[in-house]
Amino acid sequence: MSAESFIQQKAAAAIQAIYGTEVAETSLQVSVTRKEFEGDYTLVTFPLLKITHQAPDATGNAIGQWLVDNVPEIAAFNSVKGFLNLSFSPVYWSENLQAMAADDNFGQLPDTGKRIMVEFSSPNTNKPLHLGHIRNNLLGDSVSRILKACGNTVIKSTIVNDRGVHICKSMYAWEKKFDGATPESTGKKGDHLVGDCYVAYAQMEKEHPEIIDEVHKMLVDWEAGDPHVRELWAMMNGWVYAGFDETYAALGITFDQVDHESETYLLGKELVQKGLAEGVFVKDPDGSVWCDLTADGLDRKLVLRGDGTSVYITQDLGTAERRFANFNLDSHVYVVGNEQDYHFQVLKLILKKLGFDWADQIYHLSYGMVELPEGKMKSREGTVVDADDLIQSMYEEAKKTSEESGKLEDLSAEEKDRLYHVIGLGALKYFIIKVDPKKTMLFNPKESIDFNGNTGPFIQYTHARICSILRKASVPFGPADVNASVEPSAKEIRLTQLLSLYPAKVAEAGAALSPAVIANYAYDLAKEFNQYYHETPILKEENQAVLKYRLELIAVMARTLRSAMALLGIELPDRM
Repeated sequence: MSAESFIQQKAAAAIQAIYGTEVAETSLQVSVTRKEFEGDYTLVTFPLLKITHQAPDATGNAIGQWLVDNVPEIAAFNSVKGFLNLSFSPVYWSENLQAMAADDNFGQLPDTGKRIMVEFSSPNTNKPLHLGHIRNNLLGDSVSRILKACGNTVIKSTIVNDRGVHICKSMYAWEKKFDGATPESTGKKGDHLVGDCYVAYAQMEKEHPEIIDEVHKMLVDWEAGDPHVRELWAMMNGWVYAGFDETYAALGITFDQVDHESETYLLGKELVQKGLAEGVFVKDPDGSVWCDLTADGLDRKLVLRGDGTSVYITQDLGTAERRFANFNLDSHVYVVGNEQDYHFQVLKLILKKLGFDWADQIYHLSYGMVELPEGKMKSREGTVVDADDLIQSMYEEAKKTSEESGKLEDLSAEEKDRLYHVIGLGALKYFIIKVDPKKTMLFNPKESIDFNGNTGPFIQYTHARICSILRKASVPFGPADVNASVEPSAKEIRLTQLLSLYPAKVAEAGAALSPAVIANYAYDLAKEFNQYYHETPILKEENQAVLKYRLELIAVMARTLRSAMALLGIELPDRM
């Protein structure tokens, strides 16, 4: 039972005993006490005044005194203007720590029975993944892990944008400029080669704008099933898929469901006909079909062109309907940049008008763009930060920083190499994930690799430090060594209290779809441990009972750090 639930239960009993009134435990407002006040948790007493018919402080004092007299776990209280601040006894915190130590699934919330799909990545097959895609992938993967920890069944999905004019531009440039080049003949990853074609096309069109007509014809031929165009399309997309797979593997990203636009772009046409029959859509004289959303404060939205071809919203309508039906979803999260806010507002509204009540369970995780110190990235100009290059540069930074520390001499070359990858990737992921998704962020690789401050390597190093202490311990220890025979210090109580917040932080991150909640919690935990480490002689402690207590405390800290960082897709090494 969480501390909040414990106080709600006992406070409800106090109100019943003092005032003869039964209240719902969940109606009582309990939160962590603010740092400027003495106490661990605070009960808000204002809503109780209609029951107590007393002033706020009198109500707080009456409930506080009853709790101290009747609940051994409550050691003290103070009532301040409608807020009852309660302090737990050391015994409570020892019992709390022992329960956490004995729970191998600490932080995993009860099963909800809900099925949630999270769609992310959704790349175009005309260029390699870049820094912007990395933020999308890391957010999507982490949100999926967090929602699973919240007790949900999660399906990770992506839709690959593998058709359209932008794809044909790369195909056109390859035919005209690249003389049959292949990944094998050039030594390049396939997605990089196709990306070069896309950049080359931009220059070609700048010099000869009329070639766009040939590109459009290529798309028409693709839709008509022209064998030559289809063969070229399949070959170049195959190169890109192989490249994507390498990048995904390097990032630790996997999917449960992969859709392709070439297979889904016709989905939704039946919904358009249904909408026309029901008066949700109207057909203009040129044959185009629209949904008039002006009464809802939006614009008219095109859902089918005059020539009968689909637009993006058509596909998205059909894909959403198919996914909710095929996967029996309770909700669907789309991880897409904030430039598509309007699109998802329209998507939900049209689905609602078509009679799909589950439209209310569609969530757009709208995130800000990633910028560099040099400014924004532009794919057509080839000024993006390539994901593969960034991952490699993070490896190099991790190697350089680690070698300068001089602490890895006894590791083999293979062990060092793996450690550099773990540190570099941890630095990259943490630096991006710790920022609230809604905010535009500035990425600086050198800042992210710092072993001090709010960084991934700092948390990794903290974990390695704890593991080093545990390895050096000369006595066995376990959950049973956390008992009433040892009275924890104020700092140990603070650490235990912070550890106890972990399940609530998981729930908060899931509700907000914000991995930043977990990232900053892990940082707070690492900070608190380092202060404790510098102030407390752990291995030098002569009292065996105290030594075992402290070892079990930091073992729970290490496990909780591993669990929290795993929700971000970050590995914590045992030594650094």
